[in-house]
Amino acid sequence: MTAKDKPMPMPLTFRLPLRLAQLMAGLTGYAVSISLMLKAGLGNQPWDVFHQGIALKTGLSIGTVLVIAGAVVLLCWIPLRQRPGIGTISNILVIGVVVDLVNTFLPTPGHLAVRWLFLIGGIVLCGAASGLYIGANLGPGPRDGLMTGLAARSWSLRGWRTVIEIAVVAIGVILGGRAHIGTILYALAIGPLAQFFLPMFTIRPAARTPEPLSGEVVGATAQVS
Repeated sequence: MTAKDKPMPMPLTFRLPLRLAQLMAGLTGYAVSISLMLKAGLGNQPWDVFHQGIALKTGLSIGTVLVIAGAVVLLCWIPLRQRPGIGTISNILVIGVVVDLVNTFLPTPGHLAVRWLFLIGGIVLCGAASGLYIGANLGPGPRDGLMTGLAARSWSLRGWRTVIEIAVVAIGVILGGRAHIGTILYALAIGPLAQFFLPMFTIRPAARTPEPLSGEVVGATAQVS
């Protein structure tokens, strides 16, 4: 992600209805992408390997685990002095609820070709959804905020992301979560996909038109008259 692609600071009220709508669309799409990959059975996103493992061991729905895990990760922001935004809290609540809802109605495909279609569709949708909710500029998700908070104090974002995601995949697999070819494809594709979609959906402050100097106003007035 280049500096040009990153969301820029802006007042909370700036185009807020549009940003909220885009945030909700992004979080909903992200939840659907999780369900597609779960139903494909070809490997989940790294964090969802962990979430699925916890769900299998506790008997909780995976959506409930998503909400609880997001809240626990958010508590880790406190020593890092990170501040959650509307998007952070919405991420915790919306994604878990939608995942459980979609899992109820989305069929589990039997044919391998359909499973691959679910997998690839889930990965691409996740990239687009990431661009939508990040581009709304209303705060990062709890897991992303944890990694950026750690990177701001030591090491690097790539380093922390690698270590944390390897750790959650390892724990998830031990608990029974599904890591497979889809997990690897997701890890390879999500960065380029998010970088492709983010510039399309990033909402930026309106550029301020520079005020003309008094001499320029006089000159322009003379030309008109």
